[in-house]
Amino acid sequence: MAHPEGYKYEDLEVGMAHETFHTITEADIEAFADVSGDRNPLHMDEEYAKTTMFGQRIAHGALTASYISGILGNNLPGPGAIFTGLSMRFKRPVFIGSDVTVRAEVTEKQDRGNRVTLKVTCTVDGKVAIGGEAQVVAPSRNADANGA
Repeated sequence: MAHPEGYKYEDLEVGMAHETFHTITEADIEAFADVSGDRNPLHMDEEYAKTTMFGQRIAHGALTASYISGILGNNLPGPGAIFTGLSMRFKRPVFIGSDVTVRAEVTEKQDRGNRVTLKVTCTVDGKVAIGGEAQVVAPSRNADANGA
């Protein structure tokens, strides 16, 4: 589902979903390390990573999880949404070169405050790498409704 302006609270329905697709690149790892300051050798040093349980470098978990924010802010609900909470579990590593499918699905709406709960997942090869739940405040057609 693509809706370039995003969705207002009144337009959201339980079951609505949006997916994006990303390939983790070396440039992504470098850029995320620069922005976050996380230069753990597990992400940055192939020789070190070979000595770990993964046998190779892995992407930062927070990098992969950040794609969830992209959906919430750009697509579902979209522009004007306020990200208020995220709980997630990291279930498996994501390697450089992995194709990641990121999905957010509306699971609950709470009229008071235009609050929306979404199930969020990041999958690689059909297996969940990150699973969890996000909470947002969705914009309303009636600007006064957000404080109701």
